[in-house]
Amino acid sequence: MKFSDLNFHELYDGVQAVMGIGDYELSVVKHSSSYGGKQGLYEIMVSDGINGVSLPGITNDGDSVKGYLTEDDVSSIMKKLAMIEGPSYG
Repeated sequence: MKFSDLNFHELYDGVQAVMGIGDYELSVVKHSSSYGGKQGLYEIMVSDGINGVSLPGITNDGDSVKGYLTEDDVSSIMKKLAMIEGPSYG
C-alpha cells in the first residue's frame, strides 16, 4: 500500500483521492485551501464514511485531519491504517 495506489481526481484547484481501508475512508487532498497545499504538500482526513475520526498514531487526539504531508508521509499513514484494520483493504 503506497501513495501511487491512490487514484486522484480534480477537486477545486487541485486533486483528491479517497481510499477505503477496512471500516475507514482515507481522503487525500492537495489544493490551495488544504493544509500544505500551497507548498505542494498533502492533507489527509480519516473518516468512518460519514464522520471524521481521530486515530492514535495517524491523527492528533480529537482531530481527523493532518496536513503538510509528503507523498512518503501519506504512504506511511496508509500502511498504518492498513495495519490497524488488518490485511484486507480496498
